[in-house]
Amino acid sequence: MASAIGGTNLQPLLNDLIAKYKPMTGAGRVASYIPELSKADRNALGIAVADATGVVAHAGDTSVRFTMQSASKPFALALALLDNGPDVVFSRIGMEPTGDSFNSLMRLETFSSLKPVNPLVNAGAIATTALIKGNSVTEKFGRLTEFVRTLAPGCHVGFNADVYRSESESGDRNRAIAYFLRDIKALLGSAEDCLDLYFRQCSLEVDCFTLATLGGALAACHSEVLLPREYCRIIRTFMFTCGMYNASGEFSVKVGFPAKSGVSGAVLGVVPGRCGLGVYGPALDTKGNSVGGVALLTELSARENLYIL
Repeated sequence: MASAIGGTNLQPLLNDLIAKYKPMTGAGRVASYIPELSKADRNALGIAVADATGVVAHAGDTSVRFTMQSASKPFALALALLDNGPDVVFSRIGMEPTGDSFNSLMRLETFSSLKPVNPLVNAGAIATTALIKGNSVTEKFGRLTEFVRTLAPGCHVGFNADVYRSESESGDRNRAIAYFLRDIKALLGSAEDCLDLYFRQCSLEVDCFTLATLGGALAACHSEVLLPREYCRIIRTFMFTCGMYNASGEFSVKVGFPAKSGVSGAVLGVVPGRCGLGVYGPALDTKGNSVGGVALLTELSARENLYIL
């Protein structure tokens, strides 16, 4: 992978962008439908950038730990691909973007193939997670956790039990999605076990350094042993077309590289061949994306020409 971005000017640029966009966090709201997430400081904003050598620059609230939420989905997809291969995975999950909200049930009935539209909406993510192999939820989650740790060596990858409990107790819509998936045979086995694994996956705890390093792994694809280059390409394509909920098209046009957000305020960015980015900003817009994080990445991409097209 080539060097990251900005060279010696990157650090002051990140400092300036954090100072510029941190006031914007007041325009957003932290997620409250998972009660534990509502405790986050909505004024927090941080960014880290990593290349093949590790984190090269960072600014803002990068030491804050937060749960990955939907930013975990690319890595569950990676493990499902490793366990089953693309043919099996995409026999159960579609490849199309959607303009609906990330937790919508509508497309499950209207999509012609009666399967989730893509792996990054909640329905597709639950079906993807169900494809991870193991004899129990504990074993499957252990494999996923170790996989993420392997992609981000030396970084913090933990588990937030409080968020997991809160998500499980408040996850009625995801529960409805899982049982609908089981009814249309898009999900095999116990719906509750699949949900439990999904809630645990979303509760993986990281910081900006971890996210950036994970993004760097997807950007570099330098280890065919950990993740084949073809699987990296598939994952990055889904992130580019579907990764920012129903604002994915706008993000792709304005920011121009693959990314995956989470309602914790996480944004995982991947600039193929160049760098990974990890952003945290829990103040969200109406579509569930970090207000300050998206604004910061928009200017950073323009200043450093991070567009991939």
